[in-house]
Amino acid sequence: MGILEKISEIEKEIARTQKNKATEYHLGLLKAKLAKYRAQLLEPTKKGEKGEGFDVLKSGDARVALIGFPSVGKSTLLSTLTKTESEAANYEFTTLTCIPGVIEYKGANIQLLDLPGIIEGAAQGKGRGRQVIAVARTADLVIMMLDATKPNVHRDLLERELESVGIRLNKRKPNIYFKQKKGGGLSFNATCSLTRCNEKMVQTILHSFKIFNAEVLFREDCTEDEFIDVVTANRVYLPCLYVYNKIDQISIEEVDRLANQPNSIVVSCNMKLNLDYLLEALWDALQLIRVYTKKPGAPPDFDDGLILRKGVTVEHVCHAIHRTLAAQFKYALVWGTSTKYSPQRVGINHVMADEDVIQIVKK
Repeated sequence: MGILEKISEIEKEIARTQKNKATEYHLGLLKAKLAKYRAQLLEPTKKGEKGEGFDVLKSGDARVALIGFPSVGKSTLLSTLTKTESEAANYEFTTLTCIPGVIEYKGANIQLLDLPGIIEGAAQGKGRGRQVIAVARTADLVIMMLDATKPNVHRDLLERELESVGIRLNKRKPNIYFKQKKGGGLSFNATCSLTRCNEKMVQTILHSFKIFNAEVLFREDCTEDEFIDVVTANRVYLPCLYVYNKIDQISIEEVDRLANQPNSIVVSCNMKLNLDYLLEALWDALQLIRVYTKKPGAPPDFDDGLILRKGVTVEHVCHAIHRTLAAQFKYALVWGTSTKYSPQRVGINHVMADEDVIQIVKK
């Protein structure tokens, strides 16, 4: 029996097993087996075999993957937002490979990847699903392109496909400490009351992974699925924007309903509606900030800002300018919203804000 058949059998068994106290450990074991087989499915079949992929070099300040079913307007969006021409037509599977483009926005270069349309069963390798999903795992953000004229079942199918290959959308990593040991059995602790998982369940899951010695600490009330994610350690947590295209073909009430859903943006690529708001939302979701540098006695250089992530310190700015600068750092003068007054003399651990100006003084 191949891996696909085994996965199918386990999925059927999970579906037909009733959820209650008596079956919860059996279900936990099945879920752990399922995670193990799915991880095997994503690995190359032979050692050293790379398989045919989309060889796209990561460039720019951030990478965004454009995912969706065939013929929802991904190529039109890429051609509209970037200077890249991606073939767009009214028939399905127009794009057969990965087409990169660059969005130039607020001084940042954001790499946008137009991936071939995903079909149901992509996680099992149908269509070019596996390559599409492999590229999506390397992105900083996912734009899920959806057709506003079609039912919401498409969104559920795509989420399920990505979920099954370890891509978690708009979720954060479970706060569980897990470390495998060489001996001493299982050490289990929790800093909060657990209602969805217990020590016996943790032991059952670990045994299915042939792990008998480990240290586990739950810092929040997590489910068995979240614990399996921590044990497999190959999950990717990505922010996702749901972009509903073709809003010019639906009623204003329906547009309003879609626009009010969390992380959702409504656009029309053909009529160029709401694309400026999409770029703004993209910038916020990527958590990018601009920091401008200033030389002593000269005005700030507003033409060539540093593009960094929210929460960066002066030390990160030093590394972005030159790798040896942090070692020679004495203090910095900062103008902007991160300071109490301008200019403020700050140390290397000062956290920067968007559009701050910095002048670094060396020893």
